[in-house]
Amino acid sequence: MTIYVGNLSYRASEADLKEVFAEYGEVKRVVLPTDRETGRLRGFAFVEMSEEAQEDAAITELDGAEWMGRQLRVNKAKPREESQRSSWGKKQDY
Repeated sequence: MTIYVGNLSYRASEADLKEVFAEYGEVKRVVLPTDRETGRLRGFAFVEMSEEAQEDAAITELDGAEWMGRQLRVNKAKPREESQRSSWGKKQDY
């Protein structure tokens, strides 16, 4: 499972997120997506932990918490859906 962390401060770093989530268990990976054109952080991240119980505890404790002046949105990440761009040229059934 992967955790989605939204409404992040643009100052947040991978190390900052690892430190916060490490309070709930071992952090396997942190991904901070950046804008392709500007290179700026996009204001959200994905965090993977070693055990689902640790992820559940982190979600419960951190969702709605204030961090770096922002109220975090923390929940289970949803699987990425096929984007509209990739469906161009495909026949649509209406």
